[in-house]
Amino acid sequence: MSDATVYKIVSFFKELIPYVVILIFVLLLKTYVITPIKVNGESMNPTLEDGEIMILDIISYRLKGLKRFDIVVINQGKELIIKRVIGLPGERIKYKDGELYINDTKVKDPYTGSNFTEDFELTIPKDEYYVLGDNRGNSLDSRVFGTFTKKQVLGKTDFIIYPFKQFGLVKPKEEEE
Repeated sequence: MSDATVYKIVSFFKELIPYVVILIFVLLLKTYVITPIKVNGESMNPTLEDGEIMILDIISYRLKGLKRFDIVVINQGKELIIKRVIGLPGERIKYKDGELYINDTKVKDPYTGSNFTEDFELTIPKDEYYVLGDNRGNSLDSRVFGTFTKKQVLGKTDFIIYPFKQFGLVKPKEEEE
């Protein structure tokens, strides 16, 4: 092999290195930090619409924890579901006449529509969460699947990237009205 050929091969690989580094960085970012997620179905209406694409934040909830009313993505067997956290580990939650009570204290739930009239009460196990869809009348959620472990929660989502007219943070219901 001539020196010119070796030089061309070395130059090619030197030029390739930045692209490989960028590709590895993007793959690591997508796998461990953020990734796109698509809303499927009507269970989060009116907050989220079927077909919207959002950014799933994989890391911050692990550092900061989950709060009531966060929107989360959960691994439910063969599919991913997007729901809202209602009950936190160890809490006793109750819905009575469409009102939410946490440990016997009434809590304003701006995501419960007037058509939600189910009454139920339960205590959430340690390290588990109770989630509901915003469209409570048309949602498969903890009422069907039971509570979810922190391990099943893939991350939080609150940023819509598509459609572009919806681009940005999900607005709380009070801000939309």
